[in-house]
Amino acid sequence: MKIVVLTGPESSGKSWLSNLIQAHFGGVLVGEYVRHFIDSQARDTCYADIEAIAQGQLAWEDAARAGQPSLLILDTHLLSNILWSNTLFGACPAWIEQALLARHYDLHLLLSPEAVNWHDDGQRCQPHLAERQAFFQATEQWLQQHHQPFQVLQGDWQERKVAAFEAVSRLLQPAATVHS
Repeated sequence: MKIVVLTGPESSGKSWLSNLIQAHFGGVLVGEYVRHFIDSQARDTCYADIEAIAQGQLAWEDAARAGQPSLLILDTHLLSNILWSNTLFGACPAWIEQALLARHYDLHLLLSPEAVNWHDDGQRCQPHLAERQAFFQATEQWLQQHHQPFQVLQGDWQERKVAAFEAVSRLLQPAATVHS
């Protein structure tokens, strides 16, 4: 099983691209639990919700992992929970990062906020590019600090799609066999 995570700031194309990757390569797609949570609660989130949101995201991911698909595509993972909790509330329960680091991910596609427009969908809160750039930089810093495999996707929508498809194609290629 190969696991690809789409990560980065809001409105950078994660959900759109994860759907395109699934349509092209197959596999199982796990959505963003926090969207479900906000819709079901019909209110803004608060710090007390962070653990429930993280547990929901893990439950969705674990259910998909249990099926052992050849490709698992995560629209997001716990890194988003960590960064949003820190951004919105200035803190995050420590167990969330521990749970994230205990899991294996083959590739993170880190989407840049530049060259694409922000779209308000009622759940987004960073309309200014500088805010999204700071979130992008925090994501990149975390991935580097924890030696996670990632590739930055930037440019317009078509350039992001092409780069993502190339990255996933490389990931899914069988390892070269060594002949002696």
